[in-house]
Amino acid sequence: MKKTIGRRERITLPNWKLNMIPAKVDTGAYTNSIHCTFLEEREIDGEMVLSYKVLALDNKKYKDIIHQTKDYTQKKVKNSFGQAEIRYKVSTKVIMFDEEFEAEFTLTDRSKMRNPILLGRKMLQGRFLVDVSQVNLSQKSKK
Repeated sequence: MKKTIGRRERITLPNWKLNMIPAKVDTGAYTNSIHCTFLEEREIDGEMVLSYKVLALDNKKYKDIIHQTKDYTQKKVKNSFGQAEIRYKVSTKVIMFDEEFEAEFTLTDRSKMRNPILLGRKMLQGRFLVDVSQVNLSQKSKK
């Protein structure tokens, strides 16, 4: 049975040490995106490696942690202004409603946006229904 989520939710990304981070649900977006402050693609020992920083919470303060992966792709997306751009795409674990699953995120500068994470319909489809009149339903289910 699909769970109902609101227009904004808090999600956990354990591999990135992000716990209960605010995310905006956007059924118009296909892919999830996350705020990223640094990107570097380089060759290490003959293999291409992507290094990137997403914000992590440590002792109630945000700090940058550099992550690295060999498992990434590039994707053409339309940004919030309708312009096409190429972004790096990586996968990580997501926890919502105490359920854990893998999801893809494009890495982009969301510093001018209200929420550091945008949840697109690729992750939502088949899992969740969206009630735009509600917020943080995944937290309310724990009470």
